[in-house]
Amino acid sequence: MSGPISKKDWAEARRLSIDAVLERIEKRKALLPYQQRTVALLESTGCQVLFIEKSRRIGLTWGFASYAVLRAARAREAGGMDVMYISYSQEMTREFIDACAMWARAFNQLAGEMEEFVFEDEDDIEGKRAIQAFRIKFASGFEVVGLSSAPRSLRGKQGVVMIDEAAFVDSLKELLKAALAFLMWGGQVVVCSTHNGVDNYFNEQIQDILAGRKPYHHLHIDLDEALEDGLYERICLVTGKEWTAEAEADWRESIIKSYGDGADEELFCIPTMGSGAWLTAPLIEKRMTLMPEHAPIIRIELPADFLQRSRADRDALMAPHILAVERAVKRLDRTRQHAFGFDFARVADLSVAELLSINRLLGRESALTVEMRNVPGDEQKLITRMILEGAPMLVGAAFDATGMGWTVAEDMGRIFGLHDADHPGGLVHAIKFSQDWYRIHMPPLKGAFEDDGMLALVKDDEHLADLRLVKVIRGVPMVPDARTGEGTKKRHGDFVIALALAYYASRLQWHEYGYMSIKSLSEPGSPYDDDDVYEFMRKHW
Repeated sequence: MSGPISKKDWAEARRLSIDAVLERIEKRKALLPYQQRTVALLESTGCQVLFIEKSRRIGLTWGFASYAVLRAARAREAGGMDVMYISYSQEMTREFIDACAMWARAFNQLAGEMEEFVFEDEDDIEGKRAIQAFRIKFASGFEVVGLSSAPRSLRGKQGVVMIDEAAFVDSLKELLKAALAFLMWGGQVVVCSTHNGVDNYFNEQIQDILAGRKPYHHLHIDLDEALEDGLYERICLVTGKEWTAEAEADWRESIIKSYGDGADEELFCIPTMGSGAWLTAPLIEKRMTLMPEHAPIIRIELPADFLQRSRADRDALMAPHILAVERAVKRLDRTRQHAFGFDFARVADLSVAELLSINRLLGRESALTVEMRNVPGDEQKLITRMILEGAPMLVGAAFDATGMGWTVAEDMGRIFGLHDADHPGGLVHAIKFSQDWYRIHMPPLKGAFEDDGMLALVKDDEHLADLRLVKVIRGVPMVPDARTGEGTKKRHGDFVIALALAYYASRLQWHEYGYMSIKSLSEPGSPYDDDDVYEFMRKHW
């Protein structure tokens, strides 16, 4: 296991990084940037529940302790309250309380010494049991309490609850039920953990948050993110070593090797993958409620010698397909918003254009699908432009910009505006696929499959096969390097990618304002006319 970045590449990146220089200047700050961001988020208004998936041993508990002291030391009118820390081991709990005592001295807060006491937890089966606990009392009247298990006695209490290494505590689901009751009176819940498998309740909550089903805040801090924020420089500062990019790369490589096969989960926030498909066939079929006559699937396949033929022959071969797309665009519901996704391919695989409509209940429905096999780039751009120009109230368009797909995204961006950090108003989003993109944006699509009324697709066996192809790879849902179908008709999950891009585009907040006359609404509205197909082709090619 070598990790996402090689030792050599890591050393070179860190040596040349401006951030690394700034980090060396800032290295004596008490909290590292990712610890600062965590505390700042907890201090912000509106952050009642925070879930954090993190790497092992990056010192985040140290940052939690600083926040716990600041919160418990305040007067009630300033937002002070009790802080309860829960972990799966007594050693972790004592370490946290020791850190709180250090922070209390550093902040010059009037606090008593750490004390041990017995916490009584009542169990329906075992009856009462004594649990060793730790606490620090502050002059404010509040206290930081450390518990080494998950007592039901949280019920009836009030304050901030911190659940550390939550994926490893007993019955996290029941513990969260008790903790979330704190929110009713202004409390706060912080759930932090390294992953412990795809099927763990902690990961289920993370996926629900990413899918938009839970309105909680979320942070992701893996080993590389912590290193970029100065983790190893802090280790060097504490141990008296000299920091160099090469030494950091050596240290990183040794840590990854020490975790072996568990490095992805322990260090890079990738839960151990489960088995089976990402979506089950019954779930997919449950969402296939539309008929092709209501949401057309137009399949275009051109002969291998298409480019060697005369212009007249090429026009004749394309004309029926352009006419079919034109008619489908004309039939789109003009009262609905639409979103577009495009997965590009040229040689072995399909290019797929997927248009989703958004109904009044915010459900997404397939409105038009165009699949293109052996279709040259210019013809693909022509079809794409027809759909973008004809789609009513288009809220966003996302394009596969990996490899040659960038040319289609770029040309559509010339016409409809290319979105980037400096031009956030552009309609076209060029997506360079990465593991992080799949990790963040595939869960919302799965959530739409799982929630009734949120997604409707056309009944199609090939689309079903594409959706079934998605697997959880290193904890992230992706299309593996495998194909379905036979001979020259093989597929590589192409519809899934187009659907994921369209769903991503449907969640964008992009609005176009314009004027449309009553006359244009009462007539067949289209920039194309059936009798002018060839004129349109000459104009736009």
